[in-house]
Amino acid sequence: MKLEGKVSLITGGVRGIGAATVRELAGRGSDIVVMDRELGAEAEALREQVETLGRRIFLAGADLSNPQAILGSVQAAAEWLGRLDVLVHCAGGPANGGLMEVSPEDWYRAFDIHVHAAFHLCRAAVPLMRRCKEGAIVLIASAAGFRGCLGAIAYGVVKGAIPQFARDLARELADDNIRVNAVAPGIIRTRFQDSLTPEQVKNNIERRIPLHREGRPEDVAQAIALLVTNDFITGETVVVDGGMSMRIV
Repeated sequence: MKLEGKVSLITGGVRGIGAATVRELAGRGSDIVVMDRELGAEAEALREQVETLGRRIFLAGADLSNPQAILGSVQAAAEWLGRLDVLVHCAGGPANGGLMEVSPEDWYRAFDIHVHAAFHLCRAAVPLMRRCKEGAIVLIASAAGFRGCLGAIAYGVVKGAIPQFARDLARELADDNIRVNAVAPGIIRTRFQDSLTPEQVKNNIERRIPLHREGRPEDVAQAIALLVTNDFITGETVVVDGGMSMRIV
């Protein structure tokens, strides 16, 4: 898929991996829709960056745990920009605690933001993509969804569900020329990692990540752009984790 003249919707697009994806896709010629719960100074700074590249941008404030808010924002953005070709669901957040520690509220909210939002976003976006005779959907999984991860059972479960959702949806939408894939980041330096102690960071770099460095949001954004633009990849999950999840010791 060539992105010139296309429209890409990125959730959680104000910061971190989402913002890096906005810049990457806008740099390749796409107009942009940013959907985020909070739109403030960071969103306006991102607007300036996108407009400097000569692309249009629509900022949509929406609570992604609310299906009606999702539908309304997708429809409003499509009406303003005229189409929708790409969906990237980057919005997310931590869900800490083991089985007996995580609260039911946090458990359900993890599903609302990571899994249920993906369902409602795709339901809203797919009819618009069908009009264009092609589309690309990229969902964000996690290396934590492939392995048992102590102290984060809700997060591991919801992120483990994303690759299967991508596979099932890719099979369902193949005849519509809509490709669906996932990206599974590892330890990426974003606000998500701010709670780590210096000792945890040191352990990650020295012992857990074979490449001995944390990833950057741009590393993930480049993988997302590959899956958006390559017309012959669907139903796949690309891991971007410096080799962390493939190691034995």
